[in-house]
Amino acid sequence: MRSPQAWWRDWWLARLRPVPVHTLTQRNVYILPTRAGWAFGLTLLLLLVAAINYQLNLGYALTFLLAGSAAASLHITHASLRGLSLQVRPPLPTHVGQDMSLEISVHNPGRQRFGLGFGLQGREPKVWVDIAAEGDTAVVLSTLARQRGHHDLPALQVECRFPFGLFRAWSLWRPAGQAWIYPALEAAPPPLPRLADTPEGDGAQSRVGRDEVEGIRPWQRGDTLRQVAWKKVARTGELVSRDRSSRVAQRLWLDWSHTQAADPEVRLSRLATWVLAAEAQGLQWGLRLGADELPLAQGTAHQHAALQRLAQFKAGRPR
Repeated sequence: MRSPQAWWRDWWLARLRPVPVHTLTQRNVYILPTRAGWAFGLTLLLLLVAAINYQLNLGYALTFLLAGSAAASLHITHASLRGLSLQVRPPLPTHVGQDMSLEISVHNPGRQRFGLGFGLQGREPKVWVDIAAEGDTAVVLSTLARQRGHHDLPALQVECRFPFGLFRAWSLWRPAGQAWIYPALEAAPPPLPRLADTPEGDGAQSRVGRDEVEGIRPWQRGDTLRQVAWKKVARTGELVSRDRSSRVAQRLWLDWSHTQAADPEVRLSRLATWVLAAEAQGLQWGLRLGADELPLAQGTAHQHAALQRLAQFKAGRPR
């Protein structure tokens, strides 16, 4: 069973709409006494009772002086948050088990702010900063990526207890945006599956004009008669050969069946590790997840497309 605190937190978050920019105003900044504040208030009450009981004018003066200081602290603490604008920059994709960085851009249109804490909702602030006057400040938070997929950004909170720590002002924010979390990388994966030397185009190029497509080079000792470009020789009288090395590329298929593991998450981790290895080696590679197939290609966009398919994979689909 969930605790009342967790139920209240979930209900509160459900009322918040995700927004790209969060501006702190009187409507969304909340303030309550801290434990030190409650203890301070109890102390003021005891001082007031003692001053009344013994008719101490200095006691009255001290009590109301401290009460005025607490009232000023209440105003300063709340004003330290009002007017700030927060915006989260799109986070970079990460893998399960790694830290995901969230960079918050804080715009301060007014005076300098002191002692602001930023963190994930429901946790103690991880970063405490002072915000410069009339400028932008970057605050970087990190959280452990626990589950693969395309997830909404976590709810964030900003708080302040400046100047005396008697009150805590805070605001909650659900930033609009999502983050990609790819499968975890395998620490010691097996080697890549066997490569295949396949002519580029897979037969799409006809034999007509293949001399021009494949490339021509001067004949070298060891070239076979089949490599000689006879049409070119007949036209020019120069003995030349086809350069087949320019038309053969190493290609690799990363298939679900190649992983040979019982746990689907282990298979996904292995495929994700192979994707990075194939891209690092400059191979042309494709991904097969049962009926779902990503064609042969290479490059950063192709790598992210494959990792996104692995991140959104649902167990039990490929056979």
